[in-house]
Amino acid sequence: MEKKVPQRRCTACMETKDKRELMRIVKSPDGEILFDEKGKMSGRGAYICKSTACLEKAEKKKSLSRALGTEIPHEVYEKLKEKINADG
Repeated sequence: MEKKVPQRRCTACMETKDKRELMRIVKSPDGEILFDEKGKMSGRGAYICKSTACLEKAEKKKSLSRALGTEIPHEVYEKLKEKINADG
């Protein structure tokens, strides 16, 4: 029996994709915004495509901020952009 991969929706482009094709951003219980590589961190999570275009769209539309329920500083977006480019 084939195991199904969970589906998640990108908060920027609103496309539904396999969970492993997206990156999870987490607002930890202490309010810190982090990239969740393993997808297991506790806290409120949101998913976004592994592309700088979607990340820029999320920043412009503030969709990631709404999904996590907090304002996200520009520096956090810059760190996420670096992570996307490094994984490239």
